This record gives sequence, structure tokens and C-alpha cells, in this order.
Amino acid sequence: MLLATFKLCAGSSYRHMRNMKGLRQQAVMAIGQELNRRALGGPTPSTWINQVRRRSSLLGSRLEETLYSDQELAYLQQGEEAMQKALGILSNQEGWKKESQQDNGDKVMSKVVPDVGKVFRLEVVVDQPMERLYEELVERMEAMGEWNPNVKEIKVLQKIGKDTFITHELAAEAAGNLVGPRDFVSVRCAKRRGSTCVLAGMATDFGNMPEQKGVIRAEHGPTCMVLHPLAGSPSKTKLTWLLSIDLKGWLPKSIINQVLSQTQVDFANHLRKRLESHPASEARC
Repeated sequence: MLLATFKLCAGSSYRHMRNMKGLRQQAVMAIGQELNRRALGGPTPSTWINQVRRRSSLLGSRLEETLYSDQELAYLQQGEEAMQKALGILSNQEGWKKESQQDNGDKVMSKVVPDVGKVFRLEVVVDQPMERLYEELVERMEAMGEWNPNVKEIKVLQKIGKDTFITHELAAEAAGNLVGPRDFVSVRCAKRRGSTCVLAGMATDFGNMPEQKGVIRAEHGPTCMVLHPLAGSPSKTKLTWLLSIDLKGWLPKSIINQVLSQTQVDFANHLRKRLESHPASEARC
């Protein structure tokens, strides 16, 4: 329905009509209306989530200057829907149970979400400005394997527009090798709205990255990281990470829960060490 609406409004079957500004604007409006209709409902979100959800209708300015293929539009839509669904889960404050809390205040919670399964939520405060975290987690995404032992490699397979990526992630073994190597192919969508940044994603299909021998293809999604300055301390950043993973294969739930919860705790510790050892100027080199 969404792709058909776009083609009808944009006149994509007629080459001479592709640069007509009015038709492009109609396409943007139609796609935005379609996504708003599909957007996840739920309780009123907190202010910073609501700010992102209100302003993140699909493609807006991106489609005004560029027309995409049907496959690229599908990826853009999937990234947007991953963000809407992940933010919808975070906005619902009911049902969260504490998994662990560290001495420094880092906290992991979890709950079971219908049609998604068990999800984990990490909440930490990092003594670095949001710009620095955005640089490390988004702009230098492919370098994560250098500082996070749980990740062997991340590659950006395709970039679509300004803020949507198809990525391949190879994860390391976990829980004393009880959990063997997994890999993930995901669509990721990064958006900045005011003082808030969201990096969301979920599993997708990408023909040029088939399953690899000896590695189980697991699935993300929906997942997201939300960054915004800590209230009253703009030089510090509140990071919230919603993690939802289907590891596939045969694994006891107790091991899965332990691995995912510990993965979030470890991530926060490794991220802090990275930020402390690589100042912003050095990270850009």
C-alpha cells in the first residue's frame, strides 16, 4: 500500500514527471500519513520520546530531493517502523522488573512484550556530552569491534539517504562459549531531534549477505538507543538502550536472559573506557 501510494503520487512511471516539486511534496505527505496511521499506539510517552515520535514521520525532507527504488523505500519504511515500535515500548513504564543494578547506578530492567518477547532496558549516565556518544555510536559505528569485546565486527553494507543503514554485525561467543558465534543483518535508522538522538533498528533481509557457515543468523528487533543530555548537567548524557534479540538455535531461557542482561552491563563499562581513552579530537582521526 505504501509503495503503491508513493508511485501514484510521485508519477514514478513517467521520467519527465520525476522532478516536479508538487508531486514530490504530495508523495511525502502521503507516505507520512500512511506511517502515522500505522504508528504504534499506547500510553502517553515521556517528553523526550514524544518529541522524536512527533517529528519522525518517514522520509520528510529526504524524499523531497531524491527518489528511491522500491527496495530502498522498503528499508526506509522498516527503519522508521522499528523506531516507532521501539520508542513505543520504552514509553510504556508499566511492567518493568529490575534485573540488576550496579554500584555506579547502571540499571538493567526487563519485561515481556506481546508479539516481541522479553526485552531488556539499560539506563546509564555517561560523563560525556551527547555529541561525543553520537560520534562513537553512530558516526564511528564500524569501529565498535575495537573496544567492545562482545562485537567482532560491524560493517555498513548500504547507506540509504542521510540516516538509514543496512549493517552486518558479527558477535563474539558468550557465556563461556555456551552461546556460539552469531551474526545479524539489520536496518538501522539514526535520527537527531533537538537535544535527543535515537538509533533504532531491527532484523532485515539483504541479498548480498547470506548466512555464513558456522555462524547462526540471529535477529535484532525492535531495538534502540536513546541519548539526551542529563537534566541539569548538559555535559553528561543519559543513555537508554532497549535490547530485543532472538538468538536462534537451542538455548535455555535462563542462559539467554543472563547473556543479554550481562551484555548490556558490559557494554556500558566498555563504552566508558573507550570515551575516556579516546577524546573527541583523537576519535575523529
